[in-house]
Amino acid sequence: MDDKIESIKGKLIVSCQALAHEPLHSSFIMGRMARAAKEGGAAGIRANTKEDIKEIQAQVDLPIIGIVKRDYEDSEIYITPTIKEVDELMEVEPEIIAMDASPAMRPGNKSLDDFFREVKEKYPNQLLMADCSTVEEAIYADKLGFDFIGTTMVGYTRQSQGDKIEANDFEILRKIVEKVEHKVIAEGNINTPEKARRVIELGAYSVVVGSIITRPQVITKNFVDAMNK
Repeated sequence: MDDKIESIKGKLIVSCQALAHEPLHSSFIMGRMARAAKEGGAAGIRANTKEDIKEIQAQVDLPIIGIVKRDYEDSEIYITPTIKEVDELMEVEPEIIAMDASPAMRPGNKSLDDFFREVKEKYPNQLLMADCSTVEEAIYADKLGFDFIGTTMVGYTRQSQGDKIEANDFEILRKIVEKVEHKVIAEGNINTPEKARRVIELGAYSVVVGSIITRPQVITKNFVDAMNK
């Protein structure tokens, strides 16, 4: 596994996800999307659900960051929110499992600390990635012991509302890289090749790019919106 993790250093990870309401929602299609990403030079894949991951593993031999997106009524956390989702992912054993690392309580009124300990006790050798939205969250996740610190949630939480990952030459990312011990994975609105290159220059271990590669409805809308201005 160490070789696989080493293989994503300085490289592109492509997020191949399509939720139930999206046009490309299909494990078969996500498997083919991963093949296309590999053909283009991607070194890793981020994927949602054990079904999609199983199909992707059948199509490409690339390290995978696995998540399960699931909504619960008693929590705003939806990226791998409970041990149930971790158990599902462990059936297909992605190299890394990512989870929301914001301070909000998980379902069942469980804190991030308690959830992290629960996962580590059950799966002590599994690599874990913290999806963070602020510098403070990143520092906290780093001290907890997450193997990777991600900027996935910047701008997507109440506490990071209005923040943009690229603002002031990726100031949030630069601060995180400076202040944490573990590897930092840049993710979230990295929507141009230039941004992807820049975050690596600034010290990110890897960069995850999603919608601008794998969501044709988003790419199409960008063209249409520009033409309608």
